Amino acid sequence: MRKVRMNVQGRVQGVGFRYTTKMLADRLGIHGAVWNEADGSVGIEAFGPQEAMEKFIAGVKASPSPAGHVTYLDITDDPMIKERNTFEVTFGY
Repeated sequence: MRKVRMNVQGRVQGVGFRYTTKMLADRLGIHGAVWNEADGSVGIEAFGPQEAMEKFIAGVKASPSPAGHVTYLDITDDPMIKERNTFEVTFGY
């Protein structure tokens, strides 16, 4: 299992980015959470099998939302990420 924390910058708020990220995660069996940050970026914590995580990261980088556009993606492996049973869209930072 790989656990990552991501910060996604670009046109990622107000374009359905969080919900399409959840759809991507659900399709790949990834668990975690996605939320809007106060600075206009999107935060993601995710965990899953290595191969699925590679596909998830590639999908986020390409923007799961057709109206979105990712200009920067910071990825940090973090074994301390809380494990969840689903992938959630949350509303706090």
